[in-house]
Formats: sequence, C-alpha cells, structure tokens
Amino acid sequence: MSLLLPMLLFLGFYPGQNTQEQNGNLSPPLITALPGSLVPPKQPVTILCRGPKQAEAYRITRVGSPEPQEREANTVAFPELSPDLVGPYHCSYKIGEDWSPLSNLLYLVMTEAYEKPSLSSMTGTVVASGENVKLQCFSKVNFEAFILIKNNGSHTFQEQSSTPQDRGAQAIFLLSQVSSAQAGTYRCYGVFNKGPHVWSQPSNQVQLQVKEPAAWNPATETRVRLSLAGLVLLILVGLSAEAWCSRKRSFKGGRATATASGGS
Repeated sequence: MSLLLPMLLFLGFYPGQNTQEQNGNLSPPLITALPGSLVPPKQPVTILCRGPKQAEAYRITRVGSPEPQEREANTVAFPELSPDLVGPYHCSYKIGEDWSPLSNLLYLVMTEAYEKPSLSSMTGTVVASGENVKLQCFSKVNFEAFILIKNNGSHTFQEQSSTPQDRGAQAIFLLSQVSSAQAGTYRCYGVFNKGPHVWSQPSNQVQLQVKEPAAWNPATETRVRLSLAGLVLLILVGLSAEAWCSRKRSFKGGRATATASGGS
C-alpha cells in the first residue's frame, strides 16, 4: 500500500473529500491539532474543530470509529498519544437541526517510534536556481518507505519506497529544477506499511540554500563598461607613451653616433 494518499490527507490535500449533504448554507469547519499533527509518544495533543459562533454542537470522529455523541465542546484532548489513537479525523458542527459538511481530514501521526534515519545531500546544500538536488535518506533499520518533510510538515513532502543499501534501506528524493521556493529545512522519517501513521524519530536537518541569478542592472552594466573603456584607454596611452619614448631614445642615439663619426 502506498503511503502517498494518507500523507496527502495528513497535510490537508484531500481530493474529492467525503462530505455530508450540505444543509442550507453551512460551510465545512476547519480541523487542526494542537500543538501539531506530528506528536511524540505519550505527549498530549488536542484536536480542535473550528466552526462559526452560532454552532450549538460538534462531532469529532476518527474515520472508521463509531460515530460519537454530539457535544458542546469543539475540542477533544488526548493526555497521551498512543498508536491506537493515530489516523484520520474529521469533524462537523450543528446549527438548529442541520449538520455542516465534514471538515477536511486531519491525520494524527505518532513520531519517534523507531531509530532515526540520516539525511544528506548528494549534490551539496548550496545550489544554483534551476539545478537538480538529490537528498538521500538512509537507515540501518529496514524501513519499507521514507518520508521527506520540509519545515516540520508545514510545506511540501515526498514519499518513496525504500531500496536495499549497505545492509539497511535508503530512498533518494529528487528535487527537480529547484528555485527559492524549495529552499528550507528538510528532515526525513522511516515508516512501515503496516503502520503508516507511526513514524521514526526525525533525521538530522539538511538546510538547503538556493542561489538565484543576479538581477540585470543597466546602470551597473554601464558603469562596468565605462570602467573597462577607461582601463583600455589608459593602456593605449601608456603604450603610446612608451613607443614615443622609445623612438626619442633611438633618434638621440642615432644623432650621437653620427656626430662621433663626423668628428673622427
């Protein structure tokens, strides 16, 4: 099973999400996790369902679990996150007799369950815009897949199935034709297919810097051309002066020779 769809869902990119029939003009709520969706084991996390002020009741549900009773509070707090609590959640709110459409899916992920992998750049950490970058995630643990996260999951990611490497496993992530948008801090995680929401410890950070080409400045180009023209002029003046002095010395030498010959 590919981890790509669950990870897309975790990051909030859910194509064709399942929603209830919309009643009236109610809009879907927003679902978030505090302090975040990537949570170490036995650490607290709170799921927050953001609806309008007029909301009278809420339902916060983990997909696949029995539908919970409606409640006035728009939060569900877990004092300690455990593997049986991870996975996709959605929520809805009620106004009058109408329930809103379901929110987008939020994925709770438990991290630090396994030894951390290592992350390195095969092409350097300072690159020019337009170049390709390869990031290698490696572990002695035979993870079935690796996940690359930028800026602690707040931005884009990639998921790759692992391949054997040096009695371990690796994945090589390709960032094609990078621009300043790809600059930032990257980490990777190891994961097994049987538990796609239970990740390893985060790898070391790799800070990627992307150098954009210098902007063309006509004033600067004009100054450079004038400076070069001035330098060339000075060289020509110097060469002319040297040639004139050389001719003058030759002329004086010739006159002295002629005078000496006449005297004898």
